[in-house]
Amino acid sequence: MGFSKVTVPVMADLYARGEQPEFLFWVGCAGAFDDRYQKVTKAFAKILAYMNVSYAVLGKEESCTGDPARRSGNEMLYQIQALHNIEIFNLYGIRKIITICPHCYNIFKNEYPDLGANLEIINYLQFLDQCIESGQLKIDPTSLSNVTITYHDPCYLGRANDIYFEPRSILKKLTSKIVEMERNKSFALCCGAGGGQMFKEAEKGDREIFIERTEEALRTGAKVIATACPFCMTMLTDGIKYKNREEEIKNFDIAELIVQSLNI
Repeated sequence: MGFSKVTVPVMADLYARGEQPEFLFWVGCAGAFDDRYQKVTKAFAKILAYMNVSYAVLGKEESCTGDPARRSGNEMLYQIQALHNIEIFNLYGIRKIITICPHCYNIFKNEYPDLGANLEIINYLQFLDQCIESGQLKIDPTSLSNVTITYHDPCYLGRANDIYFEPRSILKKLTSKIVEMERNKSFALCCGAGGGQMFKEAEKGDREIFIERTEEALRTGAKVIATACPFCMTMLTDGIKYKNREEEIKNFDIAELIVQSLNI
């Protein structure tokens, strides 16, 4: 398995050679199959290669965490998927998992232990912020210094897991022009696609949540809306298109902004 300019190690190949990477990079369904979010997967893989991190992916052995099934009420399917994943983790002796999807992060960290999983779950923003602070990852503070950025807090990072500091810490190292939306951190408005909403038609109402959230982002005057979740990226990108602002306002994941800074 490989991306352009980056060869991504696969766990089964390393296992066959008797090698044990430090981290499993859990790509997630969106990171594997969604055309837009594949770019985020590629960006994070580039950063890992740039830092020479010891990691691997499961490749074809990776399947869904079961989060959409559980959020939608199919508990049996969730447990089947989760127990299968735990079996794979135990087979390869996996103990540390880095995720780029907050939904994967949340269910691994907070719900898999009920089924016997004993894992250290790391969100990629926590990992990247720690690498920047330690000096392992050196970014150019001038590369995006003239770009005004606003950050949208994903529900499953913020309210669910209290991850508010790390994304802002990273962005402040990329630009001094950070502007907050009216509702932010624990008061941030959902993008509208959590809790299984991504996979069903909108319910009756006067207004789509993603449109209201996009309007909040646009009112900041930022040229970049930074996100850290595949659902949030989809909804806000749709919102920007709905407002006919896609030529002037861009939606990037924080990993993509780091890659732009590193020019890799």
